[in-house]
Amino acid sequence: MFLKERKYGHLIEVMDLSELFDPYKTQLTGCCHYGEELQEAEQYAKQALSFPSGEDLPRCWVDPHYRDHELVR
Repeated sequence: MFLKERKYGHLIEVMDLSELFDPYKTQLTGCCHYGEELQEAEQYAKQALSFPSGEDLPRCWVDPHYRDHELVR
């Protein structure tokens, strides 16, 4: 899966999708696709990434407390 780095607009290939889907992980491992050569895998903050269309990542992927408001108190 490819995501876009918001700051520079480079495409990042996500190496492990489980890191992306886990809301308790704030970073994921990915390879930047920029230039002619494939770059080494690096850690990227999920908050700095979006879909290639510019749409934000789903809240359930980045916020482990996204359903806390549904708890009955």
